[in-house]
Amino acid sequence: MRLKIVFNILGKLLIFVGLAMVLPLLVALFYREIDVLSFVVSMGLTISIGKIMQKFSFSQQEIRHREGFAIVTLGWILISIFGAIPFMLSGIFDNFVDAFFESVSGFTTTGATVIMSLESLSHSILFWRSLSHWLGGMGIIVMSIAILPELAGSMQLFKAEVPGPVHDRLRPRIKETAKTLWVIYLLLTVIQILLLWLNEMPIFDAVIHAFGTVSTGGFSSRTLSVRAYDSLIIEGIMVAFMFLAGTNFTLHYQVLRGNIKALFNNKEFRFYLFLVSTAIILITINLRLQVYKSLIESIRYAAFQTLSIISTAGFATVDYDIWPPFSRGILLVLMFIGGSAGSTAGGIKVIRIYALMKKGFQELYKLIHPRAVTSLKIGNRAVSEEVSTSILGFFFLYIIVFVVAAITLTSFGIDIVSSVSAVAATLGNIGPGLGLIGPLKTYISLPVTGKLLLSFCMLLGRLEIYTVLVFMLSGFWRK
Repeated sequence: MRLKIVFNILGKLLIFVGLAMVLPLLVALFYREIDVLSFVVSMGLTISIGKIMQKFSFSQQEIRHREGFAIVTLGWILISIFGAIPFMLSGIFDNFVDAFFESVSGFTTTGATVIMSLESLSHSILFWRSLSHWLGGMGIIVMSIAILPELAGSMQLFKAEVPGPVHDRLRPRIKETAKTLWVIYLLLTVIQILLLWLNEMPIFDAVIHAFGTVSTGGFSSRTLSVRAYDSLIIEGIMVAFMFLAGTNFTLHYQVLRGNIKALFNNKEFRFYLFLVSTAIILITINLRLQVYKSLIESIRYAAFQTLSIISTAGFATVDYDIWPPFSRGILLVLMFIGGSAGSTAGGIKVIRIYALMKKGFQELYKLIHPRAVTSLKIGNRAVSEEVSTSILGFFFLYIIVFVVAAITLTSFGIDIVSSVSAVAATLGNIGPGLGLIGPLKTYISLPVTGKLLLSFCMLLGRLEIYTVLVFMLSGFWRK
């Protein structure tokens, strides 16, 4: 592995993160807050370290597999470490683990927090939290590919960071694909900001919540999250954009080009729509029978929380931790499924669940008709044995990591419900879970070891497990 290439690109990523700190610095200056110094120091330190690492120059060459895995894994860890510096310097936390947890949660678009009262934070810190997951939503590496000429053809970096088992190119060149993804991402963000602002949400809050929705991050500027506004229109806007954020961005591109048929011809989108609709109907019926007297109220809360969980945004308008077991069970299942491949959502991904179900039915068919020759198809496209094996492998790795992490959490004295939901919520990049980390609670009560474990789960979930685990294998470092 050519370490000069790795260090050089990591340096560029740090410089980019340092420059991104200019935005919260401007917010601090605008609101005349004392955190100006925190961001000046953080920015200076991050850019300086990046400049030192960038000294490892290299001639423009194609990045190999191992270098791609190393850059993406180390890049996200370094970005999270340096992203935690403003939190420490502002005095919010008295230990680095909490600051690191908050930073990882932001960049991985998890939205889990250890902050008890958001209203006590400065505007600049609130903005930095939300900016971190807006940058992490589409991917800092993908943005770098779009900007840096030396990464123009870096398919290895693109594949290592963009979520999902299949990457349909929007354009012939990776650089153009990255640019197109970010343009769509920015367009959705701007439209949502305007819609929220026009419906009486303060402009600062509108920016924060649009960042959190389109990135499926879920950080809010209010401790009560979206519930604080108690507005059906605002919730409706959030529901619509959470649905869009959980949809494959290649489909957004097709729709913008006028090809609306591509949306409904896509098997994953149709299955995603089916899952969302079914979950809303089942939860609505359950809530109407056991919790709320009004059908409208039941639909309102069921729709919002269903989209919030399956898109992995993690916003809340109600304490669903006190809902009946049936509704909570559906939400827990949705935590594992997540959104579509090629979206900003986390989780196993709808396309993988769909492929696994088809594979299961295919095996049942072969038991009845042992001589039948069948192949796994999604739509009109045959799924190769390589992709099929990769999907199965990912699913089992996901379950193994989940089980091991959940059992480890219980060994720290955390109850089983909180442990299971905490791992599901961090591995799926959702944020809030059940029990100790319910929608109206935070992760502050967890021990230091628990926070570090869940930080690792967030990184695993955001980078789709393979990228991080391959990097950790001893064989990865052998020549």
